[in-house]
Amino acid sequence: MKQSKDQFPEFQFIEKYLQYRLDTQFYAKNNLTVPELPGYSKWTIHVPPIIRKARLNKAEKILLLLTLCPQVQSHLLDTVIQEKLTSTGDFPQLGGIRGKNFRGLLPTGQTALFLLAGNDLKKRQAVYRYLGPDHFFAKNHILRLEDAPDGEPKMCGKLILSAEYAELFLTGRISKPAFSMKFPAQLIETHMEWSDLVLNPETNVQIKELQMWITHGNTLLYDWGMYKKLKPGYRALFHGPPGTGKTLTASLLGKYTGKDVYKIDLSMVVSKFIGETEKNLANLLATAEKTKGILFFDEADALFGKRTNVRDAHDKYANQEVSYLLQRIENYAGLVILASNLKTNIDEAFIRRFQAIVHFPFPSFSERLQIWRKAFPEKVGLHKDVVLDQIARKYELSGGDIMNVVQYAGLRVLAENKKEVTHQFIMDGIQREYQKGGRIMR
Repeated sequence: MKQSKDQFPEFQFIEKYLQYRLDTQFYAKNNLTVPELPGYSKWTIHVPPIIRKARLNKAEKILLLLTLCPQVQSHLLDTVIQEKLTSTGDFPQLGGIRGKNFRGLLPTGQTALFLLAGNDLKKRQAVYRYLGPDHFFAKNHILRLEDAPDGEPKMCGKLILSAEYAELFLTGRISKPAFSMKFPAQLIETHMEWSDLVLNPETNVQIKELQMWITHGNTLLYDWGMYKKLKPGYRALFHGPPGTGKTLTASLLGKYTGKDVYKIDLSMVVSKFIGETEKNLANLLATAEKTKGILFFDEADALFGKRTNVRDAHDKYANQEVSYLLQRIENYAGLVILASNLKTNIDEAFIRRFQAIVHFPFPSFSERLQIWRKAFPEKVGLHKDVVLDQIARKYELSGGDIMNVVQYAGLRVLAENKKEVTHQFIMDGIQREYQKGGRIMR
C-alpha cells in the first residue's frame, strides 16, 4: 500500500460525507458543500486494474469504500455517529449492526441507502441495482449484500467484502487459497520442462491446442466479442492408463501459461449425504473462480461417473447430482481437466460438452526408449551391461513405472556405494513394478 502525508484521504472523504448526510438529514442544515471524492491517484489503498477499468460512478465508489471501511478504518463510523449523538437521539435510518468479534459498527444495506439515496426513490432503486446479482460487484465477487434475518427487510443484511478483495485492496496481492474443507485442492507444480515429457505425437498436438486456448481464450471471447456465442471456460478429458503423463501434463500447462494448477481431493468433495456433494463443489468452484486457475480432477470417475437407471429415490437423486455438477463445471470460466483411466467411465453428458478429449496411450517402444534415456540423472553413469534399447523393447512399462525403476536403481547405487547403475539394479526395479501390477516378469 502506498504511503501519503495524509493517510487514507478516501476514508477521510467517507467521514466527511457521512457527517454531511447526517447534517442534512437530521439537522436540516442547508447550503452545505458536498465533499469531493478524491481520484484514484490520491487513494492510499491499492486500486486493482479491474476497478480502474470499470468506470465506477461516484455512488459505486462510495459503496465500495463504505464496505471496505471496517477493514481499514474500523472506528470511523462509530466516531462520526458518537459525535452526533451528543446532541440528538438514535439514527435508525443509518442502519449498521455489531459483529460477534468486531466491536465497531458494520455497515448494512440500510447504511448504503442512507448515504447514497436518502428518500429519493430513483436513487434507492440504483442502490438495489448496485447490490444486485447482475452488477459488476457481484459478477466479479467483489462485494455483496448478506441475506437478512428471516422476516426482516432485505437491506438489513451486512455489506460483505470478499476476503480476496479485502487483501488485494490492502496489500496489492491475493494469497493463494490454502487447502481446507472449503477448498479441498492442492497446488501442484513441477520442476520438469516440456522437453522432459514424452507423449504420443497426436496427444502432443492436442496439448498444444489446450495451451493455445489458455493463452488466447480471453482475447477470442471478449476482445472479439465471442462471449455472446461461446460458453466461458474450457473443458478437457485426459484418459489413459496410470503413469502415462496426465498429471505432469496438467502441471506443465500451468507452468508455461502462468496459471496455478489445483488438484482436487475428491475424497473431500464426494459425500454420501444428500446435498453435501453439490455444496462442497459449489464452495470449491466459488474459491477457484477467484484464482482463475486450472482445476485438475484426478480419477474423476468418482464425481463424474455414468448416471444409473432409476430404481429408487437414491438413484434419482444421484442422477440429479450429476446434472448439477455438469451445470457448475460448464459455468467455470477457466480450464477444467478431468482425468480418468477409461473414457467409458465418464458420463456421456460430460463427454458431449468437452472441447477436448485427449488420449494418453501406453507408450510405444520408441517412446519408452526416449523416457529411459531422459530418466537417469547426469551425475550417475550406466554400466556397460545396460542396454536401454533391449530393456525398452522387452518390458512394457509406463512413464510412471520407468521413473519408479530409476528411483529404485538410484537408491541402490547410493546404498551400495557404487558409481554406476547396473543392469541388475534395473531388473530388480522392473521386477518390483511387475509385482505391483500383478504381472509376471519373463
